[in-house]
Amino acid sequence: MIELLAIGFAIGLTGAVVPGPMLFATIEASLRKGWIAGLMIVLGHVVVEILICTMIFLGFSIANDIVFNVVSLVGGGALIIFGMMTIHSSRNATFDVKGGIAGSPVVAGTLTSVSNPYFLIWWLTIGNSMVMDGLKIGFIAAALFITGHWIADMVWYVSVSTISSSGGKLMSDLTYRAFLSGCGVFLVCFGIYYATAIVI
Repeated sequence: MIELLAIGFAIGLTGAVVPGPMLFATIEASLRKGWIAGLMIVLGHVVVEILICTMIFLGFSIANDIVFNVVSLVGGGALIIFGMMTIHSSRNATFDVKGGIAGSPVVAGTLTSVSNPYFLIWWLTIGNSMVMDGLKIGFIAAALFITGHWIADMVWYVSVSTISSSGGKLMSDLTYRAFLSGCGVFLVCFGIYYATAIVI
């Protein structure tokens, strides 16, 4: 059981450290909310994963090429739109630790999860396989794997938000706008990459 928890943590950490929309959402939110933004982002992320794990427990598994294509197109398109909106909003953005354009970090954690093709494909393949292997041992074993995965997410993103928030005190409006614009460009590029990564 301890081994499954450790495996869940290790595999979860390898996925968490991959740069993506959730990382940039964490950095942006931490500049306004402080270190707790990382925890709130993960909470929104966990809500999505609970739904996915529930479907896996119920025997839902549709991992095939058609699903990958749909996920890439829809998720990639959503990231492109989100990125363009971020770039547009950055033009007149004003840095304010009490507010900002990102809204609730919990909502940001949810949206950046469901719109990230890498996240969805990971759960349709690696995540699905690991949870099913855990279920062969028992429900508790699968739950421990998932718990380890969540601990890894929490450790990584809280660390990121803690480090990022310490630099927020020195951020000017100009720097903030440039940062948001950069995040927007990244999201657009990220979306284009996945939208064109169609399985042949």
